[in-house]
Amino acid sequence: MKNDNNSNRTELLINYNPFETRVALVEQGRLVEFYVERAKDRGITGNIYNGKVVRVLPGMQSAFVEIGIQRTSFLHVSDIQEPELDDEEEDHKKRAEARIQDLIKEGQEVLVQAAKEPIGTKGARVTSYVSLPGRYLVFMPTYDKVAISRRIASEKERKRLREIVHSMKPPGNGFIIRTVCEGMSKEEIQADMQFLIKLWQSIQKKKEQVKTPGLVWEELDITLRIIRDVFSSDIERLVIDSKEEYERAKKFVEEFMPHLAGRLELYQGEEEIFDANGIEIELTDAIERKVWLRSGGHLVIDQMEALTAIDVNTGKYVGKKSSDDTILKTNLEAVKEAVYQLRLRNIGGIIVIDFIDMSRTADREKVYNALKEALKADKARTNILKISELGIVEMTRKRVRESLVQSLCEPCPYCDGNANVKAKDTVIMEIYRELRRELPLRKKKATLYVSASIAERLKEDPAPIADIEKKTGREVIVKPVDRFHQERFEII
Repeated sequence: MKNDNNSNRTELLINYNPFETRVALVEQGRLVEFYVERAKDRGITGNIYNGKVVRVLPGMQSAFVEIGIQRTSFLHVSDIQEPELDDEEEDHKKRAEARIQDLIKEGQEVLVQAAKEPIGTKGARVTSYVSLPGRYLVFMPTYDKVAISRRIASEKERKRLREIVHSMKPPGNGFIIRTVCEGMSKEEIQADMQFLIKLWQSIQKKKEQVKTPGLVWEELDITLRIIRDVFSSDIERLVIDSKEEYERAKKFVEEFMPHLAGRLELYQGEEEIFDANGIEIELTDAIERKVWLRSGGHLVIDQMEALTAIDVNTGKYVGKKSSDDTILKTNLEAVKEAVYQLRLRNIGGIIVIDFIDMSRTADREKVYNALKEALKADKARTNILKISELGIVEMTRKRVRESLVQSLCEPCPYCDGNANVKAKDTVIMEIYRELRRELPLRKKKATLYVSASIAERLKEDPAPIADIEKKTGREVIVKPVDRFHQERFEII
């Protein structure tokens, strides 16, 4: 059960174990954003490396750069020049004329930052333009311009912030003013700027000590990234269920945002933090295809490689008035739920919403305007086209990280990948949490029955079971059951 006293709060809940950290952003008692990071899958985006150019490809205007990981990274000519910023004038002619063979040579050492993770057989994409995110600013040490978040709407505030940053920034350096900077004092902005400049100085010193290719600076892990990027005065409390993680977070908050230190809490309830707040149930619902509406209608969400389709259905709802009014009411309810689901599931790319056909032009306008209004609260950048006569809306939503389904699921092995099942690592983490609840109640040992695929994964990586045995002093015997679905397990 959720705690009713906290139902109107905006809060961050962090569930930590040695193998996985999960973060839930809860608004008015409802899960709105979810983040997960597994220790073994920690990404490299944001990391800074001493790189070595191993091959220049003039035909592709790109180069392969060795950075000390398994696959060589990819550096495009556009990532060696000045980056494009939304509200800065760019000399496009100069950019078009630049040739990679004139900018770098094979064997050359370059300082690069990972901009995109390796995907499949593709190596990471890197850039020579380093950017260091802070609390209110993003520091660009090699780019002498100031840009500002488009989400800061007030021209007066934009002008104030630009003037503050311009008056304090060192010559030759650049900054992006983040959305969270809105309303901040000169002193707070200056403190963030000084921290970022010191960090860059320490990176430059370390660069001289690190062999090429090699890692010079590693981006923060998920707990500290969430505190840096999400934890703000709008968040009424941040609750962490691990003493060690809480102490680490407390130290970080006291150093960089002391005014929020009083909002940090160590969770000490007997029930698991996500269970106590109803998050586990909401996560289960968030990977289902069908989403029920209060009226009795429902959405069907199909995520494909190229696009996501959301189909709106009236279901059993017939309404008390005319069919047109029933359809309009269902579509307006679907707008709110669809926008909520896009944010919760972190769906990006091309999205098509198929509303129930509306015969009245005025109704289509109402639904379109309601969708535009609802999307204003979404932090991800969206672009929406006019609603068609058939009630179809095409839109795009900027992809900022993996979707919830990509994070927690994998292609179904039973139907040749035409659907998704919970990924093996997701199931193992569910087993880990269940054993934490169950094992202290057992006398000596427990038998864990799992599918053959999960048993095989536990053979490859026995650390989660070993960790739980060590913590509880109980033995866990793993037994595979051929007929078990990958998601099924039993503790006897």
